[in-house]
Amino acid sequence: MKSFPFFVFLFTLLLSVPVRAAGDPVILDETGIKNLGLETVIAEETTFEKTLFTLGRIEAVPGRTAVVSSRIAGRLVDLKVTTGDEVAAGAEVARVESRQPGDPPPVIPLRAPIGGGVMSLSSRLGDPVEPDRALLEIADLGEVHALIAVPEYQAGALAPGTKARLRVPAAGSEPFTGELLRFAPNADREHGTIEAVIRLANPEGRLRPGMRAECSLILATRENVLSVPREAVQGSGSSRYVFVRHFELPTAFERAPVEIGERNGERVEIVAGIFTADEVVTRGAYALAFAGPGSVSLKEALDAAHGHSHNEDGSEITGDHAEGEHDHDHDHSTEEGSLDPLTLFLAIACGVLLLLILASPLLFRRPAKPDPAC
Repeated sequence: MKSFPFFVFLFTLLLSVPVRAAGDPVILDETGIKNLGLETVIAEETTFEKTLFTLGRIEAVPGRTAVVSSRIAGRLVDLKVTTGDEVAAGAEVARVESRQPGDPPPVIPLRAPIGGGVMSLSSRLGDPVEPDRALLEIADLGEVHALIAVPEYQAGALAPGTKARLRVPAAGSEPFTGELLRFAPNADREHGTIEAVIRLANPEGRLRPGMRAECSLILATRENVLSVPREAVQGSGSSRYVFVRHFELPTAFERAPVEIGERNGERVEIVAGIFTADEVVTRGAYALAFAGPGSVSLKEALDAAHGHSHNEDGSEITGDHAEGEHDHDHDHSTEEGSLDPLTLFLAIACGVLLLLILASPLLFRRPAKPDPAC
């Protein structure tokens, strides 16, 4: 009988496990939606891009940088700019006192060779000035380059002019559009990549050298493809699903199994499972999978929303059921004597456990000791 407590524990554990059918919606209130931070988008057919995702960095265009230096040796006596300032081409940026004798010694101005931003400053007032040393660097950032690493085996599918979309976290959430300019002359043997140069317009100057960039090179496009943002698709392997807002209850969300197609850096193609105009959960979809069924059933929510009774699955009561609900004060939403799958499973499990409990004295009875007299 030592096994009896074990069966009691197993029976209690089974009854304590919360079970929710995959088709049951998650019904929340407005507070629950806000706490989960749920956001939705409308599923629609758009142009779908096949892309190659890679990382890189922003750099100044080599032909758009310049330094300021002095042709004579002397001492820096005036400095009119600092790092980050914008200067025009030909503007005076510093003055140098010559070492040639004079009273006072001759002073010459230093001017910016190009317009742009002061990227670095390597001198202070009073520092000695030599002709072979740059005082400051200027870069015109109206156009910049993104240097990205492309795997060698995929470089053959790219050609100059290929469009690219870049996201630079330090420059905000808006993407930047550019095009492939050229590949580097040499590949990186250690990493198996080759550096590609993407040309980007930067009229507002938000892109700065050294910023990290996330690049999607557009390999091909297809029209009228149903797709959703990547964060909307949950699950793994062969079990993928999205959450769709209930068409009648704005606070209810249904799990919809989907078949996916191609993916890019932003979206996933949906081959089957949802329809155009379905409202799909994006932000908060992962947390919604663990939210549970909520404190309100689908029947109760629809009853409150429509002002009349519904079946347990949320469907309308029709025929004899609709007439009967006015003559009886008990529920006819399901056929008499029928059990839902969860109740049936629990009934069978309880029966099996009961049989095991009753049979445990026979299964675990010790054999009788032989009689020594025999």
